Amino acid sequence: MTVLTLAEKILAAHAGLDAVAPGQIVVAAVDIAIAQDGTGPLAIQQIEELGAKTVKAPTCVFFIDHGAPAPRSELANAQKTIRAFCASSGATLSDVEMGVCHQRVAESFAKPGDLVIGADSHTCMAGALGAFATGMGSTDVAVGMVGGQTWLRVPESFRIEVTGGLRDGVEAKDLILTLIGSLGADGATYKALEFGGPGIDALPMSGRLTLSNMAVEVGAKVGLMPSDETTREFLAEQGRADAWRPLAPDAGATYERVVTIDAAAIVPTVARPHTVDNTAPAADLKGTKVDQVLIGTCTNGRLADLRAAARLLRGRCRSPGTRVIVTPASRAVARDAASEGLLEVFWQAGAVVTNPGCGACVGIHEGILADGEVCLSTANRNFHGRMGNPEAFIYLGSPATAAATAVTGEITDPRELL
Repeated sequence: MTVLTLAEKILAAHAGLDAVAPGQIVVAAVDIAIAQDGTGPLAIQQIEELGAKTVKAPTCVFFIDHGAPAPRSELANAQKTIRAFCASSGATLSDVEMGVCHQRVAESFAKPGDLVIGADSHTCMAGALGAFATGMGSTDVAVGMVGGQTWLRVPESFRIEVTGGLRDGVEAKDLILTLIGSLGADGATYKALEFGGPGIDALPMSGRLTLSNMAVEVGAKVGLMPSDETTREFLAEQGRADAWRPLAPDAGATYERVVTIDAAAIVPTVARPHTVDNTAPAADLKGTKVDQVLIGTCTNGRLADLRAAARLLRGRCRSPGTRVIVTPASRAVARDAASEGLLEVFWQAGAVVTNPGCGACVGIHEGILADGEVCLSTANRNFHGRMGNPEAFIYLGSPATAAATAVTGEITDPRELL
């Protein structure tokens, strides 16, 4: 009997094969295809050039999230194009009030064993649900939408074995930044990262989503988690209990590389400008002044993330020289945060709370930095110009690190304030 990794198992099922091997080219059925307001118009253009009027993939969703609501006329026109296409083609529209595409896919669409393609590199976040989820160009996604299939090279797999448990004040973001710093930005190019071990078994879905989201920051094709009881509970919370099924790699599956991480040894970690693998312990960067803090995005805009930030901000105020922006990842998150009183904590601390969406992350909306300014963000990228100004500097950290930094005005290990 052939034993398969989780990536191989999902791709084989979607290609109608008993087994596949790394390097093999397969044509696989697509379950979910997505695009957002930055990539959607090009996908629509390609669909129209193909002469298609309707979409064929079982679930096709266009999200208006990167510039939501539209900050200028060009983006408003692009969003108008998306709304019109969804109305005529059978595709689903997720409009400006709903939130970030990746969070919405996890909440409402993806399920274990799915094949998800998206015209956005962080589509891999749905891998936390046990789905083979990967980013592609707009043209490839357009073909998948209208044809219901895509072609893929079966990736080699890395096993990321996590032992132990994260200590108080240390979060999944610190774990993934540590891994990225170790592997390097191209250390797993076109590999499947398959997370497992006792540390993953104990990790809540919010943390798993963060790990899968940032798998692409080491070049990985996917970041996969087993579908277990945590997955079942998450889907049940979303009203989708019937979407769950157990799914895991076969015992004895072959991995190109096994990386073992002791979660108990992880410390609050920060990625320095201008690459995600340029990491250092937050404590080593104490004294680095910060002009703006961003808490949110698809990486860390979930309810658990907002709770972690509010824990440190409750009863405290932001440093006078440091602006704070909080952006929930979805409407559901914002509603729950409001009902728990978390938004009041942020307001009392002097933060600006924006509508759900990508917000300041990609630099086309609220929160663009001035020349020479420094931001500590809970996002997934810190490249030159990522937040709208190539003359600014972006550091990446966890919600706890971001909140501690907001209070002190300089990069701070959150354990100092706990």
